[in-house]
Parts: sequence; C-alpha cells; structure tokens
Amino acid sequence: MTSATLKNWRTPAIILICGGMALTIALGTRHTFGLFLQPMSADLGWGRQTFSFAIAIQNLVYGLAQPITGMIADKYGAGRVMASGAVFYAIGLLLMAFSTSGLEFGLSAGIVVGIALSCSGFSIVYGVIGRAFPPEKRSVALGITGAAGSFGQFVMLPYGQTLISNIGWHSAMITLALTILLILPLSAALVEKRTAPAPGQFKQSIPEALREALGHGGYWLLCIAYTVCGFQLMFISIHFPAYMVDQHMSPETGMVALAMIGLFNIFGSYFWGWLGGRYTKKYLLSILYFTRAVGIAIFITLPISPLTVYTFGAVIGFLWLGTVPLTSGLIAQIFGVRYLSTLSGIAFLFHQIGSFFGVGIAGYLFDATGSYRLMWILTIGMGVLAAILNFPIDDRQIARKNPAPATV
Repeated sequence: MTSATLKNWRTPAIILICGGMALTIALGTRHTFGLFLQPMSADLGWGRQTFSFAIAIQNLVYGLAQPITGMIADKYGAGRVMASGAVFYAIGLLLMAFSTSGLEFGLSAGIVVGIALSCSGFSIVYGVIGRAFPPEKRSVALGITGAAGSFGQFVMLPYGQTLISNIGWHSAMITLALTILLILPLSAALVEKRTAPAPGQFKQSIPEALREALGHGGYWLLCIAYTVCGFQLMFISIHFPAYMVDQHMSPETGMVALAMIGLFNIFGSYFWGWLGGRYTKKYLLSILYFTRAVGIAIFITLPISPLTVYTFGAVIGFLWLGTVPLTSGLIAQIFGVRYLSTLSGIAFLFHQIGSFFGVGIAGYLFDATGSYRLMWILTIGMGVLAAILNFPIDDRQIARKNPAPATV
C-alpha cells in the first residue's frame, strides 16, 4: 500500500460510514438513559425529579460545551474531539453506575457525560460530512448520517433493556461504558486534511463567522425554534417509559415505543434530508414542527393501548430528528461549511437549553400534579410556535467579497 493510498483512504463514503457508526453508538447509548429512571430511582430512593434534574443538567452542559467543542473540531479536527469524547463518555457512565446520591449522579450523568456528548454528537460529525460532500449531495449525506444516529436508538434501546432485565441496572451501566469505547477506532476516519485558502479566496476567522451569524435575524429564529425540538424530544425520550408505567403498561411497552421511534427515525432522517436537497428547508422545518404537534395532540386524546402507543412511536419517530439535517443544511446554505461545526454547535446549544427545560419541567410537573398532562399540552403549543418561527427565515446565501488582490 503506497503512501498516497494511505493518505486517501478517508473517502467521503468512509467518513460517512464511520461517522454514522460513531453516532449510532454515542446517541443510541444516550437514549437508553430513560430506561434507568424507574429502577435507579426505586433502588436508591430518589424521586423522579432527582434523576430528571441530572439528565436536564446533562443536556444543558451538552449544549453549553457544544459551541466550544465545535470550534475545536473546526480548528484542530473532529477526529481528536471524537476520540476524547469517547473516553470521557466511558468514564462518565462508570461514575453513574457507582453514584449513590443525587449530587454524585448530577456530577457524573450531568457534567461528565454532558461534556462527552458535546464531543461525539451531530455537530462534530456534521462539520466533517458537510465539508466532505458537494452542496448537491450534502443534504442527503446529512440525512443518512442522521439516520445512522437514529439506528442507534433502535438498536441500543433493546440492548439496554436486555442488560437491565438480565444483569441489573448497575452492571448494565458498566457494560454500556465498555461499549462506548468502540467509538475510538471509528474516530480515525474523521481526521481531515486541513488546507489553507487559495490566493484571492475569501478568508474568515471564527470571531468573524460568529459576528456574521449572530447578526443574522434568520439564524436567531432558527436557533429559537430548535429550542422547541430539544424540549419535545428529551421529554419523550426520558419520561415516556415512566409514563407507560403510570398508564398501567409494562416497562417493555415504553421501551418498544422508543425503539419504534428509533426505527422510523431512520427513515424520517433520510427522508427529510432528501427533501431538504429539493425543497425549501425553512418551509420543511415549519411543516415538520406543526405535524409533530398534531401527532402529539392526537395521541393524548386517544385511549392508551399498545396499538396507539406503537403507532405514536412510529409517527413521532418519522418526525423525530428530521430537524437536524434540515437545520444544519440551512446553516450551511446561508453561511457555508467552513465553520459548520461551530455554528451548528451554537444552534445545538439552543436545542439543549430546550432539552434542559423539557426534562426538568416534566419532572417538576409530575411531582407537583402526579400527571404529565400539563406537560403534553405545553409540548403541543411549543410545536406550533416553532412552526411559525421558521417561516420568515431569510435563507439566501450570504454574499461575501473576496479580498482585493495585492498590488505591487
């Protein structure tokens, strides 16, 4: 094998496959956390708010750290960031397994795992994918990557439930810590060859890119609407298994529903990414948010049964992460791909602020009222709001002037 072959093995296809597999493991493991809420709370004598608050902190830290890790990935490479995240992730899961108090669980699940997720989530991988594919193929590639992350939810939820049922939640958490280390070899494919801009080509620093994005009204609308996505998704992801138990369903019913979300999310992520390459992304986002709100409204008005639960899982799954390739694709369309991890990371901060409140408010409302009814209604209203916010976004590519040629 020649040195040229060694240098060129990181083809767009290899980057797509390895990045997708890394997301499968990282995000799939994250989606298993809801399965631990009931058994851990029961064994350790915690209220649901204790567990919920730690996961809410995790989502907030995940979001706060994401712009920083995105900047590091854009400047020094996503491969290093992803590998570091895998190590942090494994350590965090081990600390979660040995936590005996709310403080310990908050530090491990909230802070350590939150930082780890910021190193191994969509924004890091999407930056590499966005630069590896030309504009006409970018939305589809982002959709495929999103589908891989969704496949992780489909695979890891049954894996996590099987571990909990057979070896208990403590050993299951340790096993997940070992599983997460599979990300390490995959991160090698995300190492990019960094090249300097050609003479006369537009040059931009990270501070300049930030000023440009934060001065764009459409970017703010996109980020605020993304808050709603996090609010809805993490409420369902973390509290749905417990909600099923409250409705006199088995824990397995909630797990299967979340697995259905993961399965149909595979098709939905690809489908919305495919649509994003053909139609106006901001309108697609409005349609997606509004349809999600309608689906939730129908679900809570119907009698709870395995049929309605699994149907809800399929519908909401198809609408689950379609926002991710559309949002990142819209950012790339307006601002370019040079700092896609950075700008997507800031948008994801808003997503995770929504996740923080979605998990935390749900736990508070349940402990205060003994029901998730108010939370479901709030989730519907926010979905309608997000649909409205995306509509007026100015999605035109920013026109930039190339630097004037040097004179002699």
